[in-house]
Amino acid sequence: MSGASHVHQPKDGNSKRLLAAFLVTTLFMVVEAVGGLLSGSLALLADAGHMLTDSAALLVALMAVHFSQRKPNARHTFGYLRLTTLAAFINAAALLLIVVFILWEAVRRFFEPQPVMGTPMLVIAVAGLLANLFAFWLLHRGNEEKNINVRAAALHVLGDLLGSVGAIAAAIIILTTGWTPIDPILSVLVSCLVLRSAWRLLKESFHELLEGTPQEVDITKLQKDLCLNIPEVRNIHHVHVWQIGEQRLMTLHAQVIPPHDHDGLLRRIQAYLLEHYQIGHATIQMEYQHCDTPDCGIASDHSHSNHLGHHH
Repeated sequence: MSGASHVHQPKDGNSKRLLAAFLVTTLFMVVEAVGGLLSGSLALLADAGHMLTDSAALLVALMAVHFSQRKPNARHTFGYLRLTTLAAFINAAALLLIVVFILWEAVRRFFEPQPVMGTPMLVIAVAGLLANLFAFWLLHRGNEEKNINVRAAALHVLGDLLGSVGAIAAAIIILTTGWTPIDPILSVLVSCLVLRSAWRLLKESFHELLEGTPQEVDITKLQKDLCLNIPEVRNIHHVHVWQIGEQRLMTLHAQVIPPHDHDGLLRRIQAYLLEHYQIGHATIQMEYQHCDTPDCGIASDHSHSNHLGHHH
């Protein structure tokens, strides 16, 4: 049994962006809370609570990136990479709870309208929009498509960004018409926009925590591809693929024609998995006898004929 490569630690490219976004979000949270107290606006105070949760989420994400860079040891052979996925799951779950709270508060305020001072609300909402745009820009410059942790943090900031847009619109309507129910109505619309992305991220991170197969990897196709493209391979079985952070890992059993160059065949299988499936850490057990267990994978006619030709 042989491993393809060591697990690589993630680069530190996102930690500075997360730190900057955390500082911006926390600073504006204080500004918004003070503004809410001075203006008597419950809406601004509630959004300050939202910002507090976002600051905590960014702090968790920052800590996860820091711990994920610790080197593997005898007790944690993959290091602390799983912390990034755990942080993403916590952030997504917290965002769902925030959405539920906003919806509940919106319903309550719709039936019990609260007085809102439009001018202070507008000024602070515009400042909040600028702060959130800056924080989102910082996170969007990171590799958020691959780093689930940065995506989770960016979702929190996006929720606040959309909230700031809604607050600006609500403040303008309140100033021009005096109709205060627009505040909870726009809060519901913003919550619905965030809900879908948060739910998708929650499912994705939960799937990764359960060691699920990455969505882009089709195990049946992978088995066929190895049998068709590497002539010595007759059968692929006992396949397990999972992901830790940005690193894909795999174990498999390969029934092969006894090779003249064992290490060369092993390297060819590993190179194929890396090139076509981005699996950089593959542990492969080669077998020369037929597998009799139910999980014996797929053998190709092409590989089987090569095997017959080899012995006859």
